[in-house]
Amino acid sequence: MAVTTFENLASSDITTTRTLLHESIPLTGTIISGTYSDLNIKNYTHGQFQSVYDYPYLSSSANHIFDISIGFDESSPLSGATGNLQQDKKINMYNQFSQVLLGYTGSTNQVRKFELDLTLDNSGVMNESLFLNFSRLITKDQIKKGTVSVSLGTGSWADPFGNVKTLTDASASATGGTLNTLGGDYGLLYSTDNVARGLVFYESGVVVLSTSSFDGVTDFYSASAGTSSIAQMFVSSSITASCDALRHRVQNISFNNSTEINSTIYFCRVPHNDYNHSANPTYLSASTIRVKSVNTDTPIAYITTIGLYSSDNELLAVAKLSEPLRKDPTNELTLRVRLDY
Repeated sequence: MAVTTFENLASSDITTTRTLLHESIPLTGTIISGTYSDLNIKNYTHGQFQSVYDYPYLSSSANHIFDISIGFDESSPLSGATGNLQQDKKINMYNQFSQVLLGYTGSTNQVRKFELDLTLDNSGVMNESLFLNFSRLITKDQIKKGTVSVSLGTGSWADPFGNVKTLTDASASATGGTLNTLGGDYGLLYSTDNVARGLVFYESGVVVLSTSSFDGVTDFYSASAGTSSIAQMFVSSSITASCDALRHRVQNISFNNSTEINSTIYFCRVPHNDYNHSANPTYLSASTIRVKSVNTDTPIAYITTIGLYSSDNELLAVAKLSEPLRKDPTNELTLRVRLDY
Protein backbone atom coordinates (compact mmCIF):
# COMPACT_ATOMS: atom_id res chain seq x y z
CA MET A 1 0.00 0.00 0.00
CA ALA A 2 1.09 3.52 -0.66
CA VAL A 3 1.11 6.39 1.78
CA THR A 4 -2.28 8.11 1.59
CA THR A 5 -1.08 11.70 1.92
CA PHE A 6 -0.62 13.90 -1.13
CA GLU A 7 1.73 16.70 -2.16
CA ASN A 8 0.12 19.38 -4.28
CA LEU A 9 2.01 20.43 -7.41
CA ALA A 10 2.40 24.16 -7.90
CA SER A 11 2.38 25.65 -11.40
CA SER A 12 6.11 26.26 -11.03
CA ASP A 13 6.58 22.50 -10.54
CA ILE A 14 5.23 21.71 -14.02
CA THR A 15 6.83 22.49 -17.36
CA THR A 16 6.43 21.29 -20.96
CA THR A 17 8.93 20.55 -23.69
CA ARG A 18 8.96 19.40 -27.32
CA THR A 19 11.51 17.01 -28.83
CA LEU A 20 11.97 16.15 -32.51
CA LEU A 21 13.35 12.73 -33.42
CA HIS A 22 14.62 12.15 -36.95
CA GLU A 23 15.04 8.96 -38.95
CA SER A 24 16.78 8.59 -42.30
CA ILE A 25 14.55 7.03 -44.99
CA PRO A 26 16.30 5.71 -48.13
CA LEU A 27 14.04 4.45 -50.93
CA THR A 28 16.11 2.88 -53.66
CA GLY A 29 15.06 2.27 -57.22
CA THR A 30 15.47 -1.47 -56.75
CA ILE A 31 12.53 -1.43 -54.34
CA ILE A 32 10.47 0.94 -56.48
CA SER A 33 10.92 -1.15 -59.60
CA GLY A 34 12.92 -4.32 -59.91
CA THR A 35 13.45 -6.31 -56.76
CA TYR A 36 10.05 -8.03 -56.64
CA SER A 37 9.22 -7.97 -60.37
CA ASP A 38 6.43 -5.48 -59.66
CA LEU A 39 4.71 -7.83 -57.20
CA ASN A 40 5.01 -4.98 -54.70
CA ILE A 41 3.11 -2.63 -57.05
CA LYS A 42 -0.64 -2.43 -56.63
CA ASN A 43 -2.90 -1.05 -59.36
CA TYR A 44 -6.58 -0.33 -58.88
CA THR A 45 -9.62 -0.69 -61.12
CA HIS A 46 -10.30 3.06 -60.81
CA GLY A 47 -6.94 3.68 -62.47
CA GLN A 48 -6.29 6.97 -60.67
CA PHE A 49 -3.10 6.13 -58.80
CA GLN A 50 -0.65 3.34 -58.09
CA SER A 51 0.65 2.10 -54.72
CA VAL A 52 4.19 0.96 -53.96
CA TYR A 53 4.98 -1.45 -51.09
CA ASP A 54 8.27 -2.57 -49.60
CA TYR A 55 7.34 -6.22 -50.15
CA PRO A 56 4.84 -8.09 -52.35
CA TYR A 57 1.61 -6.39 -51.34
CA LEU A 58 -0.32 -9.65 -50.85
CA SER A 59 2.02 -10.52 -48.00
CA SER A 60 0.88 -9.71 -44.47
CA SER A 61 4.30 -8.20 -43.76
CA ALA A 62 4.12 -5.67 -46.62
CA ASN A 63 4.22 -1.98 -45.71
CA HIS A 64 2.75 0.75 -47.87
CA ILE A 65 5.46 3.23 -48.92
CA PHE A 66 3.87 5.75 -51.24
CA ASP A 67 1.37 6.36 -54.04
CA ILE A 68 2.09 7.70 -57.52
CA SER A 69 -0.19 9.65 -59.82
CA ILE A 70 -0.09 12.29 -62.54
CA GLY A 71 -2.38 15.13 -63.55
CA PHE A 72 -2.69 18.39 -65.40
CA ASP A 73 -4.73 21.53 -65.04
CA GLU A 74 -7.63 22.07 -67.43
CA SER A 75 -5.83 25.16 -68.77
CA SER A 76 -2.85 23.00 -69.80
CA PRO A 77 -2.08 22.75 -73.52
CA LEU A 78 -2.44 18.98 -73.05
CA SER A 79 -6.07 19.35 -72.04
CA GLY A 80 -8.37 18.74 -75.00
CA ALA A 81 -5.67 17.08 -77.07
CA THR A 82 -6.99 14.55 -79.55
CA GLY A 83 -7.07 11.03 -78.14
CA ASN A 84 -6.22 12.17 -74.61
CA LEU A 85 -6.61 9.04 -72.48
CA GLN A 86 -8.31 9.47 -69.07
CA GLN A 87 -8.29 13.25 -69.47
CA ASP A 88 -11.01 13.88 -66.86
CA LYS A 89 -9.26 11.73 -64.28
CA LYS A 90 -5.97 13.51 -64.88
CA ILE A 91 -7.62 16.89 -64.42
CA ASN A 92 -9.40 15.67 -61.30
CA MET A 93 -6.15 14.35 -59.78
CA TYR A 94 -4.42 17.70 -60.36
CA ASN A 95 -7.35 19.61 -58.85
CA GLN A 96 -7.57 17.29 -55.87
CA PHE A 97 -3.92 17.68 -54.93
CA SER A 98 -3.90 21.45 -55.51
CA GLN A 99 -7.13 21.94 -53.59
CA VAL A 100 -5.92 19.98 -50.55
CA LEU A 101 -2.38 21.40 -50.55
CA LEU A 102 -2.89 24.97 -51.80
CA GLY A 103 -6.57 25.76 -51.41
CA TYR A 104 -8.37 28.49 -53.37
CA THR A 105 -7.45 31.95 -54.61
CA GLY A 106 -8.88 34.80 -52.61
CA SER A 107 -10.24 36.83 -55.51
CA THR A 108 -11.81 34.39 -57.97
CA ASN A 109 -12.21 31.46 -55.54
CA GLN A 110 -10.58 29.08 -58.01
CA VAL A 111 -8.31 26.19 -57.14
CA ARG A 112 -4.72 27.41 -57.00
CA LYS A 113 -2.15 26.01 -59.41
CA PHE A 114 1.21 24.61 -58.39
CA GLU A 115 4.04 27.07 -58.94
CA LEU A 116 7.81 26.69 -59.08
CA ASP A 117 8.33 29.56 -56.65
CA LEU A 118 7.24 30.67 -53.20
CA THR A 119 4.95 33.52 -54.20
CA LEU A 120 1.65 31.94 -55.30
CA ASP A 121 1.12 34.88 -57.64
CA ASN A 122 0.25 32.74 -60.69
CA SER A 123 3.79 32.90 -62.07
CA GLY A 124 5.97 29.87 -62.75
CA VAL A 125 2.86 27.72 -62.96
CA MET A 126 3.16 23.93 -63.17
CA ASN A 127 0.25 22.97 -65.41
CA GLU A 128 1.40 19.33 -65.56
CA SER A 129 2.65 17.46 -62.52
CA LEU A 130 3.72 14.05 -61.26
CA PHE A 131 2.75 13.25 -57.66
CA LEU A 132 4.51 11.13 -55.03
CA ASN A 133 2.32 10.81 -51.95
CA PHE A 134 4.32 9.18 -49.12
CA SER A 135 2.62 7.17 -46.41
CA ARG A 136 2.44 8.38 -42.84
CA LEU A 137 4.29 5.19 -41.87
CA ILE A 138 7.56 6.61 -43.20
CA THR A 139 7.03 10.38 -42.98
CA LYS A 140 5.77 10.22 -39.36
CA ASP A 141 4.75 13.75 -38.32
CA GLN A 142 6.53 15.49 -41.19
CA ILE A 143 9.51 15.42 -43.52
CA LYS A 144 12.50 17.30 -42.15
CA LYS A 145 13.25 20.42 -44.15
CA GLY A 146 16.48 20.44 -46.14
CA THR A 147 16.88 16.64 -46.27
CA VAL A 148 14.95 15.67 -49.42
CA SER A 149 16.81 14.20 -52.39
CA VAL A 150 15.18 12.72 -55.50
CA SER A 151 17.40 11.18 -58.21
CA LEU A 152 15.72 10.71 -61.58
CA GLY A 153 17.02 8.94 -64.66
CA THR A 154 16.92 11.17 -67.73
CA GLY A 155 18.65 8.83 -70.14
CA SER A 156 17.06 6.66 -72.80
CA TRP A 157 14.36 4.14 -71.94
CA ALA A 158 16.89 1.31 -72.39
CA ASP A 159 19.42 3.05 -70.13
CA PRO A 160 17.45 5.49 -67.96
CA PHE A 161 20.26 6.06 -65.48
CA GLY A 162 22.85 6.78 -68.14
CA ASN A 163 22.11 10.35 -67.17
CA VAL A 164 20.79 11.24 -63.72
CA LYS A 165 19.23 14.47 -62.47
CA THR A 166 19.14 14.96 -58.70
CA LEU A 167 16.65 17.32 -57.08
CA THR A 168 17.11 18.59 -53.54
CA ASP A 169 15.50 21.07 -51.18
CA ALA A 170 18.84 22.31 -49.84
CA SER A 171 17.55 25.90 -49.78
CA ALA A 172 14.82 25.01 -47.26
CA SER A 173 15.41 25.10 -43.53
CA ALA A 174 13.52 25.44 -40.28
CA THR A 175 13.89 29.22 -40.48
CA GLY A 176 13.32 29.97 -44.16
CA GLY A 177 13.11 28.88 -47.77
CA THR A 178 9.53 27.63 -47.39
CA LEU A 179 5.99 28.93 -47.68
CA ASN A 180 3.04 27.97 -45.51
CA THR A 181 -0.15 26.92 -47.26
CA LEU A 182 -3.30 24.95 -46.54
CA GLY A 183 -1.27 21.72 -46.78
CA GLY A 184 1.50 23.01 -44.50
CA ASP A 185 4.96 24.29 -45.38
CA TYR A 186 6.36 23.56 -48.80
CA GLY A 187 9.81 24.07 -50.29
CA LEU A 188 11.30 23.98 -53.77
CA LEU A 189 13.26 21.10 -55.28
CA TYR A 190 16.22 22.37 -57.28
CA SER A 191 18.38 20.51 -59.77
CA THR A 192 22.15 20.94 -59.74
CA ASP A 193 21.85 23.81 -62.25
CA ASN A 194 19.84 25.71 -59.61
CA VAL A 195 16.56 25.49 -61.52
CA ALA A 196 13.37 24.69 -59.58
CA ARG A 197 11.94 21.38 -60.83
CA GLY A 198 9.42 20.47 -58.16
CA LEU A 199 7.90 20.97 -54.71
CA VAL A 200 7.84 19.10 -51.44
CA PHE A 201 5.05 19.54 -48.87
CA TYR A 202 6.66 18.60 -45.58
CA GLU A 203 3.70 18.07 -43.24
CA SER A 204 1.59 16.38 -45.92
CA GLY A 205 4.43 14.16 -47.17
CA VAL A 206 3.85 14.94 -50.86
CA VAL A 207 6.41 15.56 -53.62
CA VAL A 208 5.18 17.29 -56.78
CA LEU A 209 7.50 16.97 -59.78
CA SER A 210 7.42 19.22 -62.79
CA THR A 211 7.59 17.71 -66.28
CA SER A 212 10.59 19.99 -66.80
CA SER A 213 12.58 17.43 -64.79
CA PHE A 214 12.55 15.32 -67.97
CA ASP A 215 13.13 17.98 -70.61
CA GLY A 216 15.06 16.56 -73.55
CA VAL A 217 14.10 12.93 -72.91
CA THR A 218 12.84 11.76 -76.29
CA ASP A 219 11.78 8.22 -75.37
CA PHE A 220 10.42 8.76 -71.89
CA TYR A 221 7.97 5.90 -71.56
CA SER A 222 8.50 3.28 -74.22
CA ALA A 223 11.40 1.81 -76.15
CA SER A 224 9.07 0.73 -78.96
CA ALA A 225 7.17 4.01 -79.33
CA GLY A 226 10.12 5.84 -80.82
CA THR A 227 10.07 9.54 -80.03
CA SER A 228 7.80 9.74 -77.01
CA SER A 229 8.28 12.76 -74.77
CA ILE A 230 6.76 13.08 -71.32
CA ALA A 231 4.09 15.39 -72.78
CA GLN A 232 3.09 12.67 -75.23
CA MET A 233 2.93 10.21 -72.34
CA PHE A 234 0.54 12.52 -70.47
CA VAL A 235 -1.77 12.51 -73.48
CA SER A 236 -1.65 8.98 -74.84
CA SER A 237 -0.94 6.85 -71.75
CA SER A 238 -3.20 5.93 -68.87
CA ILE A 239 -2.34 7.08 -65.36
CA THR A 240 -1.25 3.54 -64.47
CA ALA A 241 1.07 3.29 -67.48
CA SER A 242 2.47 6.73 -66.69
CA CYS A 243 3.18 5.66 -63.12
CA ASP A 244 5.05 2.64 -64.47
CA ALA A 245 7.13 4.93 -66.68
CA LEU A 246 7.98 7.22 -63.77
CA ARG A 247 8.99 4.31 -61.53
CA HIS A 248 11.26 3.11 -64.31
CA ARG A 249 13.20 6.36 -63.90
CA VAL A 250 13.37 6.75 -60.12
CA GLN A 251 16.88 5.88 -59.01
CA ASN A 252 16.70 6.98 -55.40
CA ILE A 253 14.55 8.98 -52.98
CA SER A 254 15.79 9.90 -49.52
CA PHE A 255 14.75 12.18 -46.69
CA ASN A 256 14.67 12.37 -42.91
CA ASN A 257 11.32 12.10 -41.20
CA SER A 258 10.40 13.82 -37.96
CA THR A 259 8.55 12.49 -34.93
CA GLU A 260 7.36 15.13 -32.49
CA ILE A 261 7.31 14.09 -28.84
CA ASN A 262 5.53 16.46 -26.48
CA SER A 263 6.38 16.05 -22.83
CA THR A 264 5.09 17.37 -19.55
CA ILE A 265 7.64 17.31 -16.75
CA TYR A 266 6.55 17.21 -13.11
CA PHE A 267 8.99 18.06 -10.33
CA CYS A 268 7.73 16.07 -7.37
CA ARG A 269 9.21 17.44 -4.17
CA VAL A 270 9.49 15.24 -1.10
CA PRO A 271 10.02 17.33 2.07
CA HIS A 272 12.21 16.11 4.90
CA ASN A 273 9.33 15.53 7.32
CA ASP A 274 7.08 13.50 5.01
CA TYR A 275 7.15 10.01 3.51
CA ASN A 276 9.52 8.63 6.14
CA HIS A 277 7.14 5.76 6.93
CA SER A 278 5.36 3.19 4.82
CA ALA A 279 1.75 2.03 5.00
CA ASN A 280 2.77 -1.39 3.70
CA PRO A 281 1.80 -4.00 6.36
CA THR A 282 5.20 -5.68 6.01
CA TYR A 283 6.82 -2.45 7.24
CA LEU A 284 5.82 -3.47 10.77
CA SER A 285 6.56 -6.59 12.75
CA ALA A 286 4.69 -6.98 16.03
CA SER A 287 3.96 -3.23 15.97
CA THR A 288 7.66 -2.51 15.58
CA ILE A 289 9.20 -0.91 12.52
CA ARG A 290 11.43 -3.54 10.93
CA VAL A 291 14.16 -1.08 9.92
CA LYS A 292 14.60 0.24 13.45
CA SER A 293 16.70 -1.62 15.98
CA VAL A 294 15.70 0.61 18.90
CA ASN A 295 12.90 3.12 19.34
CA THR A 296 15.24 6.08 19.19
CA ASP A 297 16.50 5.19 15.70
CA THR A 298 15.51 7.46 12.80
CA PRO A 299 12.62 6.03 10.72
CA ILE A 300 13.59 5.00 7.20
CA ALA A 301 11.48 4.38 4.10
CA TYR A 302 12.34 3.61 0.48
CA ILE A 303 10.53 5.37 -2.36
CA THR A 304 9.86 3.12 -5.37
CA THR A 305 6.80 4.59 -7.07
CA ILE A 306 5.26 7.99 -7.82
CA GLY A 307 1.56 8.41 -8.56
CA LEU A 308 0.08 11.43 -10.34
CA TYR A 309 -3.46 12.20 -9.25
CA SER A 310 -6.24 14.46 -10.45
CA SER A 311 -7.78 17.16 -8.27
CA ASP A 312 -10.36 14.53 -7.25
CA ASN A 313 -7.58 12.22 -6.07
CA GLU A 314 -8.04 9.83 -8.99
CA LEU A 315 -4.86 8.04 -10.01
CA LEU A 316 -3.95 9.09 -13.57
CA ALA A 317 -0.39 7.88 -14.07
CA VAL A 318 2.26 5.82 -12.29
CA ALA A 319 6.02 6.26 -12.54
CA LYS A 320 8.47 3.61 -11.34
CA LEU A 321 11.95 4.51 -10.11
CA SER A 322 14.90 2.57 -11.49
CA GLU A 323 15.94 1.75 -7.92
CA PRO A 324 14.51 2.42 -4.43
CA LEU A 325 15.53 5.77 -2.94
CA ARG A 326 16.23 5.98 0.76
CA LYS A 327 14.13 8.58 2.57
CA ASP A 328 14.49 9.69 6.21
CA PRO A 329 13.97 12.97 8.12
CA THR A 330 17.48 14.13 7.30
CA ASN A 331 17.05 14.44 3.54
CA GLU A 332 14.71 15.93 0.95
CA LEU A 333 14.20 14.71 -2.61
CA THR A 334 13.06 16.20 -5.89
CA LEU A 335 11.93 13.54 -8.34
CA ARG A 336 11.53 14.44 -12.02
CA VAL A 337 8.63 12.64 -13.74
CA ARG A 338 8.34 12.96 -17.51
CA LEU A 339 5.09 12.15 -19.30
CA ASP A 340 5.48 11.77 -23.09
CA TYR A 341 2.61 11.91 -25.56
